[in-house]
Parts: sequence; C-alpha cells; structure tokens
Amino acid sequence: MAKETTPRSGRISRRTVLTAAAASAGSSLVFGIGTAPAQVGQNRPFQGTTLNVSCWSAPYPRFLADYIPEFTEQTGIRVNYDTPGFPIYNQRVDLELSTRGSAFDVLNITFIFTSRWIGAGWFTPLEPYINDRNKTPAGWDFSDFLAGAVAPLRDRNNVVHGVPWIADAFMSGCSRFDIIRAAGMGMPDTFDELERMCATVHNRDGVPAFVTENHFGWTWIAFLQGFGGNVFRNPPDDLMPTLDTPEAVAAAEFFAKLVRDYGPEGALSYNYDAVVAALRGGRVNYSSNNQAFLTQMGEAGSRVAATSNYSIFPKGPAGRFPGVGVHGWGIPAGSRNKDAAWEFIKWSMSKELLTRIVREKGYGAITRQSILDAPFFKERMTINGVDIAKIYADTINLAAAGYMRYRTVHVYPQVNTQITQAIERVVSRQMGARESLRQAQTNSIADLRRAGVRLQ
Repeated sequence: MAKETTPRSGRISRRTVLTAAAASAGSSLVFGIGTAPAQVGQNRPFQGTTLNVSCWSAPYPRFLADYIPEFTEQTGIRVNYDTPGFPIYNQRVDLELSTRGSAFDVLNITFIFTSRWIGAGWFTPLEPYINDRNKTPAGWDFSDFLAGAVAPLRDRNNVVHGVPWIADAFMSGCSRFDIIRAAGMGMPDTFDELERMCATVHNRDGVPAFVTENHFGWTWIAFLQGFGGNVFRNPPDDLMPTLDTPEAVAAAEFFAKLVRDYGPEGALSYNYDAVVAALRGGRVNYSSNNQAFLTQMGEAGSRVAATSNYSIFPKGPAGRFPGVGVHGWGIPAGSRNKDAAWEFIKWSMSKELLTRIVREKGYGAITRQSILDAPFFKERMTINGVDIAKIYADTINLAAAGYMRYRTVHVYPQVNTQITQAIERVVSRQMGARESLRQAQTNSIADLRRAGVRLQ
C-alpha cells in the first residue's frame, strides 16, 4: 500500500500510452464501460501535447493506466506513463528533481521525501490552478480532499504542492474476535486494554494474540507517540533525535512485550505479507497495521471473514497517534507542460473517475470525503458491521494535527533504520530498552551529521 510499507519490489513494471493509435485501440473497451468519446470538433486546446507521468507501482496508479486512453481521447493529450517499483522510482525521481530536469510533467510526491522535494522548491505550487475557475471548475472541489491527507503536501507557508491519491491509515484488526468476545472483552481502545486483552486470549484455541509488521520504524512509532515520545525534538525545524527519552523507553518495553510475549514463534521475521497471511489464516489474532492489509481478513478466500473485527488504533497515556502515510500527484518545477499536467491531475483525481475506480476495480484508499460518505462506498467498506470508511477517515483527520511531520523530513530513512534495529534488539532480549535506544540515539546523531544536518 500507499507508503513505504507497500511492496518494495525493485522489479520495474512499465506501462506506456504513447500514440494516438494506442488511444484509438483502447477506445472500444473504455467506451464500453460508460464514458462517451469526445465529440468531433470539440475544443481540445492541448491537442498534440505529450506528458511524461510517473508513479511508483501501487494499486491506484496501476488501475489508472486502464483509463488513460480515455484521457487522451477527451483532451488530445498523449501520455507516457511509467510505474516502476518503489525504491527505483524514488532513486530516479530524486536525481531528476535535484538537477531541475524537465523530463517529467507529473510525478508522485513520495511521503518520506515531501520535506526534501517540496521544501527545495522542486514542485509547483498548485493553488493558482486550484483557485482559478477558468482552469478548475468549482465542482471539482479541492476542499473535498481530507485535510489530514492534504497536510503533508503543504510547504512551511501552508501552500499546497500536491493532490493526495492515497493515505495509508494505521488501525487495528483481529481475525478471531469470537475468541475475544468469549473472554468478555471487546476491541481495545487503550494501551492498557490492549495488554489485558493479549494476556487474556493469548494462545486460546492455539492462536497467538498479537502480530505486527517488522518495519518498526513504522509500526512502533504510534506506540512511541502514544507514550508521549517522538522521533525528533521538533520536526522539521529541529531534527535532534529523541530516541532515548523515558517515554521512548516505556514505549519500547511495552511494544516489545506485545511482540515477544504474545506473538507467534519467529515474530521478528513477520513482514507485511506474512502478517496478512497469518491473519487471513486465523493463525494469529490481533494486529496494528495498515488498513489495506487488515481489511484483507474480510475478503473472499479468508478463513476468518466471518470472525474478523476492526477498530481505530488505541490511545496511550499521551493520546491517540495512528500513523498516516500520504502520496500525491505534483507538477515538477521543471515541467514545460504545466497547464496540461494540471489537466491530468484534475482528471485523475476527479470525483467521477475515482468513483469508477472504486466501483470497477474495488479500490478503497480514497482521499475524497464525498466518496467516503457515499452509500455504495460505505457498503463496500463495511465488514461484519464495522464501518471501515469511518475509521479510515477519522484516522487521516487525526493526522491533520501534524504529528506525522517526523516522517516527512529527508533524513528520516537513516533514523528509521536505527529504530528498527533498536526494537529488534529489545524484542530479542539482546539489549534492554534503555541501552538499545541509547545506542540508536547515538548512531542516529552520527548518521544525521554525516548527512549534513546541523544539530544543537
């Protein structure tokens, strides 16, 4: 899914829509699913323009490829469309943007690079397009996008540079709620309730109580912030790491106990694919993870479709801080076709097209409130009576408070590595929490200074 916890394959999947012939060949298919062709003689001011568009390979950009011939037919704009794997995309785009190149007209603004890419002025401010009624009709309605999804795509002056196409929301789910209910308990709403639930139902019916993805630089942070800690002192302005505070130590001890004492054998080896397989097979009960992973328990083929349950992520002593990872379309500053690029973004993120992608492809990570509220979407996203769409929207809107800023700074990947290693040491009892986090703090400071970050 839509942050770096989505499959990170380095394999390139390339889809290109190049010629008018390709658009024409595709028209019989796309016209057959409900969109009429442009009328002969219709005004198409961008006729003959070619856009170069790229995004990392995720469900939405893959689905979008099937509709691009319609865009060409409607606008006359040809599209070279590329969807490589996540790491390859980021490497290529970071190099292209840093050289102020003009090779691309529309690019995904990757969540973990938003501070670097937007802060450096490498993307075009979009408000002149959003607010110009000659370029964007009122019905397109930018205000319909979830505030928490738009927030990471603003610069320090609150200017919008991207339109969010996905927001990964960290939530909670269980595969065997029948076991939890039989114990007289419900879905935990606090960390204390979570620990009591795990202690009570662990290994009942042979099912371990807890599992989460071993990318601890993602899955542990909601616990860290719930205990009142943070990754940096005041991101993005003050990037001094704060990994060895009493709050961080308490969070690491609590989290490690969940993973180690209530998890399956080999819990440290569980990546997101293993977590999903274990949950769908009913081999482990409760998990905190991304909505796109957890909702697979309710899909066809899952052994626990009838017993799964879902909730917003629990709150800790300092509050509730579920992770949200946002990606959005932006126009590189070097693009020579900015107006046509905006036409592509406007089309790709329109209510009409997104509604079709939900209905025709089953896509669920929507960032428009009107679609989240639509009866057809709520029906699709209700599992065993639980309104997943509401949990999703509530989670994203919580992030509007800004607690995800830690993840948008350009040097977070270095600290992410230190966090994951530190939590692994605590879970495996190689080190105590205090000692392990002190080492992570020292190593992170050294890594950031090597990266040129000035720390005080």
